[in-house]
Amino acid sequence: MVKVILQTFPVIPAAGPEERAAKRPIGRNVELYQETLRGWNEVIQAADELGLWGAGTIEHHFHSEGYEVGPSPGIMNSYWAAITKNIRVGQLGYVMSAQNPIRVAEDAAILDHLTKGRCFVGFARGYQARWTNIVGQHVGTKATISDGSSDDEINRRLFEEGVELVLKAWKQDSIDNDSPNWKIPYPYDEGIDWLMSPVTEKMGGHGEVEDGKIRTISVVPKPYTDPHPPVFVSSSASQATIEYCARKGFHPVYFSDINRVDRHANAYVAAGREVGREYAFGQNQATVRWLQFGETMDEARAKVIKYDVEIQKGLGYLLPNAMKDFYDVIRGSDQSFVDALVKSGLWIPGTIDQVRDEFVRQWKQVPAEYVVLIIHYAQQPKDSTIESLEKFMKYVKPALDEVVEEANAVGASAR
Repeated sequence: MVKVILQTFPVIPAAGPEERAAKRPIGRNVELYQETLRGWNEVIQAADELGLWGAGTIEHHFHSEGYEVGPSPGIMNSYWAAITKNIRVGQLGYVMSAQNPIRVAEDAAILDHLTKGRCFVGFARGYQARWTNIVGQHVGTKATISDGSSDDEINRRLFEEGVELVLKAWKQDSIDNDSPNWKIPYPYDEGIDWLMSPVTEKMGGHGEVEDGKIRTISVVPKPYTDPHPPVFVSSSASQATIEYCARKGFHPVYFSDINRVDRHANAYVAAGREVGREYAFGQNQATVRWLQFGETMDEARAKVIKYDVEIQKGLGYLLPNAMKDFYDVIRGSDQSFVDALVKSGLWIPGTIDQVRDEFVRQWKQVPAEYVVLIIHYAQQPKDSTIESLEKFMKYVKPALDEVVEEANAVGASAR
């Protein structure tokens, strides 16, 4: 069965760039954020009632333009957990090249307890310089898009080190670490003078105290899920990230066209096999798609223009020049921009039949275990967002389930 995750990018709604300029900075508009927040919660409740596997949001900061006002996903997840019954809540994801990994490990473990395992954790590397460079300055990270530069290598190293520290904090009763960016304890060589050392030595984690000094730490609480909640990692271009996920047993989230997803899915299986992890083709993996339904293709494309184009044009300025060609001309006509979005393979607009058939075609090529649906709520209003989810769950998901079941049957017979 395909597991459906709704990924929301909380957009402060506006009629267009002119209204955003008139209300600048609209991202700090209290009334509009309140309106967005209340409807957002109703969308998540509807996703729960419709039977989606998960609901997530982003970590992005400083979006004064109102495009992605999502600075604290963990707080949102906690509230969603309280107003839902079955759906998993999580993030796609914490930007680990700029985060404090101990805080992430603690927050995620508490969320795991609050939900009794009804959560997931997402990690990302960080591509938006305005905030990644500022929030991550304490470790010297800079935003990157897998371009092989020195900044890219530093970002990847910090990302992987941060994730490793989270995993250690989740799995081990006591941890230490000695690297240029994270020393546990600090200072590492001298240890920490701790007034409670006699108590901690008797009752704390094994090895926390030696010779009256803190030598390791015990990160509490331990996750509710053993050994930890499912981990997802966002990726658009880097095969190194895919192979890393395979070795770790993480779920890669593909922001890619289906042909690149195909290549990544094969790389994931091969990299897993090298470390003794046997994955079926598509297993553990998530493909990201935007969708718009209409009574006709023209109506669906009109919805892409109304709800997606302005945001994508705005965010397109974040991309390096080599990738801007992929998005067509940023200042081009709306219709040509929709053409570019559809050509990218990430957008699937159309009638119910057209959307279903295109999803089926892609899943026959790569039967991904998860599908991540991105909706630009609240630029796309609450009722329209819920209607899209209803149509997907009623008409598209059953068809994808059939594809995945057939693929699993073929894989089982081959084994």
